[in-house]
Amino acid sequence: MLLLTISTLVAACGGQEEATPVAGKQPAPQAGFITVDERPFTLVNELSGRTTPYQVAEVRPQVTGIITKRLFDEGQTVEAGQALYQLDDKLYRAALDSAKADVANARANLESAELTAKRYEKLINTGAVSRQMLDEARATRNAGNAQLAAAEAAVATVQINLDYTTIDAPISGRIGRSAVTAGALVTANQTTSLVTIRQLDPIYVDLTQSYDDLQALRAAMASGELETLGEDRAAVTLAMQNGEVYAHKGTLQFSEYSVDEATGSVTLRALFPNPDGTLLPGLFVRARLPQGQRANAILVPQKSIAREPNGQATALVIGENDTVEKRNVTTRKAVGNQWLVSDGLKAGDRLIVDGLQKIRAGGPVSPVDIAAEQASTPPANTTTPTSDAKRG
Repeated sequence: MLLLTISTLVAACGGQEEATPVAGKQPAPQAGFITVDERPFTLVNELSGRTTPYQVAEVRPQVTGIITKRLFDEGQTVEAGQALYQLDDKLYRAALDSAKADVANARANLESAELTAKRYEKLINTGAVSRQMLDEARATRNAGNAQLAAAEAAVATVQINLDYTTIDAPISGRIGRSAVTAGALVTANQTTSLVTIRQLDPIYVDLTQSYDDLQALRAAMASGELETLGEDRAAVTLAMQNGEVYAHKGTLQFSEYSVDEATGSVTLRALFPNPDGTLLPGLFVRARLPQGQRANAILVPQKSIAREPNGQATALVIGENDTVEKRNVTTRKAVGNQWLVSDGLKAGDRLIVDGLQKIRAGGPVSPVDIAAEQASTPPANTTTPTSDAKRG
């Protein structure tokens, strides 16, 4: 009986040794990877800015007078040349009548001087008048011409002042709140404006961009790293404060040629249609500005890029014999949840994006193609079986 028990224990121990795996032969950890590819990419900068009117006119009087009427409704759209205020014009009409009378007087004096000069010119050969008398008659005629011209100029000046008693809109646009009412005395060239008109269609959006970013962009274009966009792709889009995208696209007008000393930035100005008056002056917006395109760009998930303590960006790729290689990479810009990589990766690299915690550089891995795995996974069946099917 004892021998039988010992034999059974020995047999059991032998079977357990056969079932135990050999030490050091653990399977390689799985590493999910994607295959790096190159694709065209448009570099879009999102810049903050504010809206400013296309034109602004502060309306001021050009003559002195009492306002008798306001001829517009506040907040409405006015057209260039539309009458806004009427001043009391009685003094200016009287001045115009006086100036016209001076013209008539000057014309009568000139007519008399011309007749005298012509008469003396006929008599000079007979000796009835002296040469001096003829010269004086001609001088009087010339003085009459000058006096008539001065009188006519005075009429034109008074007529202009009379016209200025009706204050017109210099531009078309939305008119604001009037600073004066009927009965107010206004003076020529006063510093306080009567009302302000703003043209809001189209409307400007002034954007700010770092000067260093602008220089880097120009350098990239000069080196051929970025290509200049065609006109059809250079439209500027606008994001409102509530996150909605403005319905109309704008165009970039110019870049400022000076740097703000306080912020180190330059101003870019874009022009947007504003037919519905959605954009008002002073509104804070964010504009997406296409500034260049890269023909062969590499975009990778942000989770696949790590940072060393010194700030160096690194990535892990699956190299020969399915071993892990550590690469130093250069990231240019965050694009959503991806990095734009300019150096360190190339098309065809197997970039590890899954299982990064279980692997190390130089170690073996079991590659798993994420794209192929997702393509082969059938969609989840969310249909709930009926009670009859359950019973069946």
